[in-house]
Amino acid sequence: MSSAFSTEPLLHHGFREISRSRFRSRTPTPPPPASLSCAPKPSFRHARRSCGFGPRRGGALRARASSSGAAVVEAFESTDVLFKEAFPLRRNETVEGKIFVRFDQGKDEQNWHLTVGCTLAGKWILHWGISHVGDVGSEWDQPPAEMRPPGSISIKDYAIETPLQKSSTTMDGDEFYEVNISIQSNTNIAAINFVLKDEESGSWYQHRGRDFKVPLMDSLQDDSNIVGAKRGFDLLPGALGQLSNILLKGEASDYKDKKASSDLEVSKQGVQCLQGFYEELPIVKEVSVHNSVNVSVKICPETAKTLVYLETDLPGDVTVHWGVCRDDSKMWEVPAAPYPPETKIFKNKALRTLLQPRGREKGFWGLFALDEEFVGFLFVLKLKEDVWLNCMGEDFYIPVSSIRSSSLLGQKESNSMETSGKTAETNTEVSSTAYTDGIINEIRNLVSDISSEKNRKAKTKEAQESILQEIEKLAAEAYSIFRSALPTFSEEAVLEPEVLKPPKIFSGTGTGFEILCQGFNWESHKPGRWYNELKEKASQLASLGFTVVWLPPPTDSVSPEGYMPTDLYNLNSRYGTIDELKDLVKKFHEVNIRVLGDVVLNHRCAQHKNQNGIWNIFGGRLNWDDRAVVADDPHFQGRGNKSSGDNFHAAPNIDHSQDFVRKDLKEWLCWLRSEIGYDGWRLDFVRGFWGGYVKDYLDATEPSFAVGEYWDSLSYTYGEMDHNQDAHRQRIVDWINATNGTAAAFDVTTKGVLHAALERCEYWRLSDQKGKPPGVVGWWPSRAVTFVENHDTGSTQGHWRFPSGKEIQGYAYILTHPGTPAVFYDHIFSHYQSEIASLISLRNRNKIHCRSTIKITKAERDVYAAIVDEKVAMKIGPGYYEPQSEPQKWSLVLEGRDYKVWEAS
Repeated sequence: MSSAFSTEPLLHHGFREISRSRFRSRTPTPPPPASLSCAPKPSFRHARRSCGFGPRRGGALRARASSSGAAVVEAFESTDVLFKEAFPLRRNETVEGKIFVRFDQGKDEQNWHLTVGCTLAGKWILHWGISHVGDVGSEWDQPPAEMRPPGSISIKDYAIETPLQKSSTTMDGDEFYEVNISIQSNTNIAAINFVLKDEESGSWYQHRGRDFKVPLMDSLQDDSNIVGAKRGFDLLPGALGQLSNILLKGEASDYKDKKASSDLEVSKQGVQCLQGFYEELPIVKEVSVHNSVNVSVKICPETAKTLVYLETDLPGDVTVHWGVCRDDSKMWEVPAAPYPPETKIFKNKALRTLLQPRGREKGFWGLFALDEEFVGFLFVLKLKEDVWLNCMGEDFYIPVSSIRSSSLLGQKESNSMETSGKTAETNTEVSSTAYTDGIINEIRNLVSDISSEKNRKAKTKEAQESILQEIEKLAAEAYSIFRSALPTFSEEAVLEPEVLKPPKIFSGTGTGFEILCQGFNWESHKPGRWYNELKEKASQLASLGFTVVWLPPPTDSVSPEGYMPTDLYNLNSRYGTIDELKDLVKKFHEVNIRVLGDVVLNHRCAQHKNQNGIWNIFGGRLNWDDRAVVADDPHFQGRGNKSSGDNFHAAPNIDHSQDFVRKDLKEWLCWLRSEIGYDGWRLDFVRGFWGGYVKDYLDATEPSFAVGEYWDSLSYTYGEMDHNQDAHRQRIVDWINATNGTAAAFDVTTKGVLHAALERCEYWRLSDQKGKPPGVVGWWPSRAVTFVENHDTGSTQGHWRFPSGKEIQGYAYILTHPGTPAVFYDHIFSHYQSEIASLISLRNRNKIHCRSTIKITKAERDVYAAIVDEKVAMKIGPGYYEPQSEPQKWSLVLEGRDYKVWEAS
């Protein structure tokens, strides 16, 4: 069986040459059946810090084989290592377990218990409901309150979800998880229906492609979907293995007699004849396993060769498929011997070296000696015949030549400091000059790389865009150094008038200076004329400083709020008519505000039933059938492929893998752009489908700005929010990566951390372990849309309401920080309006943008403080803070309840 893995570097590669590993190299690596990809976290740092460049401090290293590798490991933990990087590896392993269903009698004849369990660890959820006597069709009802186990939650009005709990006992020595439902024998319930969900993977476990059904009435025994002593059951292909049916109660002869009699007509009310049973079957599940590979580089003082050391904790035999290159073209070649032990030549194009075990320690290691003539070391890892490890579909690339050059530069600077007696300030200046020269050379190389006709033809559009993004980052870094080196001038200096150029708009990501207004709340549909009401406020919103407005979903919808769309081309909604919508968009354009349409692409409400009575046939201009519905949605019997994300259970989930679906949706979105005049999109429930489809839609419509709603739970331990929310923001960043960076995402991580910090007076939470903001804004600020509240979290829904009375502290944070801030309608038109307006004015006055630099100066129990772009200082919290008066002078410009903001004077 092939395995699909993914790898994520601990940090975004600050070492610029390593960033090139994202671009295609001409490699002789055979195309693997399964590959691993590397998704870098956008957390930036300087190369000299990440690689540990500096002068050698002596110590010899001999490249020799060692049974334990202890000497080699010790040598590469010494201080003269020039480069060290760790890559976490996340791979999938298959584990086996059991799923079981037990129905047995309680203390007396009136009490029965249904138990559903699983022996595999995970976040298992029982999604269940009941059928009453006389019910027709497959719809469920919610069970009475007394049947619901602790921890159950309602799903709309048709189902219950109950988490399985870890049992205090074991099964064959294994831990297991179970849930127990109590049933009264005199009930009028005909059957209990359920499916089992693995919340970690999103997989559903069903019975013959439909819901499990445990009958409580004999009248249901002709249903082929029954689970019980009389019948076995199977599951969807690939979800579970072959049934292993163990019947502990009931005999085969009884079964035959009763089956023969089941052809007799039974009254509509049915006859209760409860019989206990126990059934179990094997379950196969893929679990995520975390490993790492570490790369270190140093120079051997005896031979002057570059030594590359690899170590990994991957299990089994690990082979390094490797080669070297002489220039940035990254053409593989085989270096001259000698080679490490256990090395074979592969087709005269590459080498394969079996890594050596680390002796008593787990893992494997390898040491590779390279001559000075080589520029780079390229490799991939081979775990099995069909499992390869690479970096984002490309080879790992270690720029050994640049590492050597930086080492020599460090030696030169050190010797200069010792012999010339220059001041530390002079040395810093030399170092900065060399560093900026390196940046300039790097930009030149990248520009040459993308501009040459040969490479332009060879590279994909995505690769060219990646190079352009890299140039943008390097240019920003060089400009930051340039600005910090500029002398300050007195007020008497002659000031040239500033010529303002209109900012460039990048497709999907805007100019960087957007300030977003959510132009509605959960109740806005009720008057029936919201478009007209909002039109009257357009000029006021522009005067407050907003540049983008997010409008509610425009389509006709089963729910009045618009998030259960039906006919996508019918734009007469509870908010107003299509003509009123056009007038509203036109008005916003007149006051220079761009407009985002709220589009629901994940699901759609059907208008007709299929032959089984299931709502999965659509009407209107896009009259899709059940092929447009994903196959693993347990309620809507879709004939499409499995979902590429999490299912939304209230409506049919659309299968975006279907060509006709994507074609129709792209045409619809383009029609909205041309007919209505939308400038961009707010994308609802993007957890439900792969971000690559979003990229397809954005490429087709070329919006000026797009933002997705990727909302899931943060990390908690025993009910308390964890300080480290890297896993949560990584999931959001992974989605942005899947869109190829064409869309931003709402920074749910930052909102959650602000909740905990302000509510519990734990402002230290606002700095992560590296002294950066703890949300997406700390990793990828240009793709983070920060917010305090929206129509779901606040308004009359209040699913996750911001700590009461502290909202303005939240706005003091997001409106002074990088990222793209979004302000909720209810807060704009409230007593907070003047303070929000002042914060927006300060942001615009100081040209704070989504990529602004931030320095956190204080993060303690009762106060958080930061300086942004060296222009704005701010603090929130009841604690004391004043920015240092030297070398910068500061003037207090805004002050309110537990917040202050200063400007550089």
